[in-house]
Amino acid sequence: MQPVIPKNKIIIGGAIGNCVHVAGAYTYLQLAESVGYKTIFLGAAVPIEKWVATIVKFDPAIVCISYRLTPSALPTILDEFFKVLEQENLLQGRLYYFGGTPGCIEVARRYPYITTFFQGEESHQYIMDTLFFDKHCEIENQPIHDRLALKGDELSPSDLRQILIQERYFPMLRHHFGLSSLEASIEGIKKIAESEQVDLISLAPDQNAQEYFFEPDKMNRALDGSGGIPIRTEADLELLWQATQRGNYPRLRIYSGTNHLLEWAELSHRTINNAWGTIPLFWYSVLDGRSSRSVEEALIENMAAIRWYAERGLPVEINEAHHWSLRESSDAIAVADFYIAAYNAKKLGVNTYIAQLMFNTPRLTSAKMDLAKMLAKIELVSELEDKNFICLRQVRAGLTHFSIDMNIAKGQLAASTLLSLAVKPQIIHVVSFSEADHAAGPDDVIESCQIVRGVLRNAWNEFPDMSIDPDVQSRKKYLVQEAKQLIQIIQDRFSSMSADPISNPICLAQIVKTGLLDAPHLLNNPAALGKIRTLPINGGYDAINPEGDAISEQQRLTMLDNKQQVRFHTE
Repeated sequence: MQPVIPKNKIIIGGAIGNCVHVAGAYTYLQLAESVGYKTIFLGAAVPIEKWVATIVKFDPAIVCISYRLTPSALPTILDEFFKVLEQENLLQGRLYYFGGTPGCIEVARRYPYITTFFQGEESHQYIMDTLFFDKHCEIENQPIHDRLALKGDELSPSDLRQILIQERYFPMLRHHFGLSSLEASIEGIKKIAESEQVDLISLAPDQNAQEYFFEPDKMNRALDGSGGIPIRTEADLELLWQATQRGNYPRLRIYSGTNHLLEWAELSHRTINNAWGTIPLFWYSVLDGRSSRSVEEALIENMAAIRWYAERGLPVEINEAHHWSLRESSDAIAVADFYIAAYNAKKLGVNTYIAQLMFNTPRLTSAKMDLAKMLAKIELVSELEDKNFICLRQVRAGLTHFSIDMNIAKGQLAASTLLSLAVKPQIIHVVSFSEADHAAGPDDVIESCQIVRGVLRNAWNEFPDMSIDPDVQSRKKYLVQEAKQLIQIIQDRFSSMSADPISNPICLAQIVKTGLLDAPHLLNNPAALGKIRTLPINGGYDAINPEGDAISEQQRLTMLDNKQQVRFHTE
């Protein structure tokens, strides 16, 4: 059967034959009405004559048939139904959907005119995808993430913004995956794709691939498979992409590599149609030890890679601010850096920016202060948005907060997801509950996404708004003020070097070197100062003075200028 373009927005639905179970059909029609369809509900146990008469009268675009009784009786009903429709020349020019038990769906799949099936466990995303049609495809049965402009050439930022304003989306689920052998990774991806639980698989190459793919003679082969997939050739990437060509055909993305970022960008775009570029500003350098690049060299090369994606209209995620929180920096520094990353994305020409918000980081952050920090980040970055620059919010749980007890970790994943829904994300970067114990296998990935889908089912719509909590709002306001002040101090101090210091790689490297951006874990790092001290105070991370009291960023920098910052002992 070739797909057809519905001629109108009319849907009829009900239970056919002697079936009286109509809850599914009724709910679907209600949802259709909410997005602009005219619906006709036929009710329970609808005889074939009434179906035919209604189709003749209203000429619907979609006919929704429900049957949830004994599967063995269904062939007789559907045989007669489609025979009459064929005799009346009513089969062409419309879509037929079927809802029922798994056994009934197995029967219904024999009928070529039925194109879409519901058994009651479908995600909101799947259901919405059966209702929207546009000029980009004959039937818009693509996953929602394709309509969220993750292919940069399909929707303009203004089109995308309109979709988001109308909330015609359900969060896309992304999951990181990569085992220590190519063969096991390929088989794992096949299993994940067939589960239809993951919308986008984020490939995890091993450290040898990330750092030395283009210089294989520098690889330490004893470390092959350490941290992910030992990708060594273009053919390896193509095999990984081929593994996704089943199930729900999940998209692929891969990190930028820690050396040769432009070559990695071209390679990943060519082989796996990389969904978006993921590139840091300061990192993948001597700052985190993932490459030997100086911070300035990393900034220059990272910016060039961001520009490469921008010039092709492809989305970009700058994998940045949470690196400071992972090293227990102050919340104010994390918020300021989040803005700096988005500012550079816009300056480099990015149209669709994916803003990653890692919750539960640092580990002792409270839920209230965590949410406040994320809302502060969003508020600052919203000031950058315009018709040519839109931000998609991507949330994730923090790695370090998961328990080694798998049952406890599952609860933590659900709780973190629930909290993160307060920022209405477009993308959920699902982190496997298994991470504290072992790298996620395909079964862990699938189960983790099912847990998240369960949270979404109960909490995506009509859930109390946690963001309006007075403590959350008070902390958010404070962090916005602190981050703005820090950014202004940076601009003032480096104004003699550049008219725009926060987009100048030389200035940015010096901002880290001199401690304006700093983190306790950077102590003794040659590229940073590492003198800041922080503590979790009332659930949030603040810089502290020698007495252990929370201080503002202005006070911290004044102390730094006066060389009063206490040093850690390194013995």
